[in-house]
Amino acid sequence: MIKKHIFAALIAALVLASASCAGFAEEPKELTIFTAASLTGAFSEIGRLYTNETNISVAFNFDGSQSLRTQIENGAYADVFACANTKQMNALKQIQLMDNSSIIVFTENKLSLIVPKDNPAKISSLKDLVKPGLKIVMGTKDVPVGDYALQIINRLGNDSAYGPDYKTRVMANIISQETTVNYVVTKVALGEADVGFAYVSDVTKDLASRVDQVDIPDEYNVIAKYPIGIVKESRYPAQSQDFIDLVMSEQGKAVLEKYGFSALHSSPIKATGNAATASAAA
Repeated sequence: MIKKHIFAALIAALVLASASCAGFAEEPKELTIFTAASLTGAFSEIGRLYTNETNISVAFNFDGSQSLRTQIENGAYADVFACANTKQMNALKQIQLMDNSSIIVFTENKLSLIVPKDNPAKISSLKDLVKPGLKIVMGTKDVPVGDYALQIINRLGNDSAYGPDYKTRVMANIISQETTVNYVVTKVALGEADVGFAYVSDVTKDLASRVDQVDIPDEYNVIAKYPIGIVKESRYPAQSQDFIDLVMSEQGKAVLEKYGFSALHSSPIKATGNAATASAAA
């Protein structure tokens, strides 16, 4: 009888030890966040806030949203994915690589023209983009900032105020199409291009001495919606949700606004395949 009690006690101890070890193993030391390049400044700061609050470090992979999506599709590990349009997020939802219930639109952005501080080409409006010999840089059609820029150019091309050959003449002036908006901003800041299409949030305090913005009128602009969600293969869904909650908190919104993004009351997005990735600015 004594042996049976000893055996039962050993089994119970092993179960408790296993549960304790399992719980310890699930406590992360680091989260991996795949993040659109345009969020570099804002999310770097939010990441520091998260680490200070949780003692869990954050490893960011900042890149073009389409590149991040491809990496996840090919098996790259990530806990959280935040991108600059719903198109890339919906693509991952449709092949069941995201925890769909976690996905939410957390902020908005819109585009502007950016020019070097001395503005050698004297760009003051969208009509100046047809000047012969002008050097324009934008994103590729697959990166959100490039897709948005093409939407704007198409709208202008369909407006009689700009003329039927507007789009053709603008496209003829494009000297480079980049895979992230950061590369667009860098080329303009270095004077390698006369003008570029970027987000309003890209002209930060650090760049204000090297780059100026030229506003795009609301009737031609687009609103870029930024979704965030937990990748289905995440080993730390609870901690990943804590990160998303911080992004959505008043503290997170204040950081986003500081970097030029628009605060947004949260609303889950639905998988809509190739639905429009942006809506006209109100």
